[in-house]
Amino acid sequence: MSRTELTWFKSSYSGTQGDDCVEVAITEEAIHVRDSKDVTRPPFAVSRDGWTQFVRFAAHR
Repeated sequence: MSRTELTWFKSSYSGTQGDDCVEVAITEEAIHVRDSKDVTRPPFAVSRDGWTQFVRFAAHR
């Protein structure tokens, strides 16, 4: 699946002014993450397990 075919979702914690926006796209293989202010930059991908660990860590900070 190419980057253009991914369905991106903006974080519910992103600001309404267009700043600090993170978007994710979920596939069976990975979670793709990008900065919505500059979609020309390549996103990065993490495994589903890696994403789960990151979210758990972030939730406790």
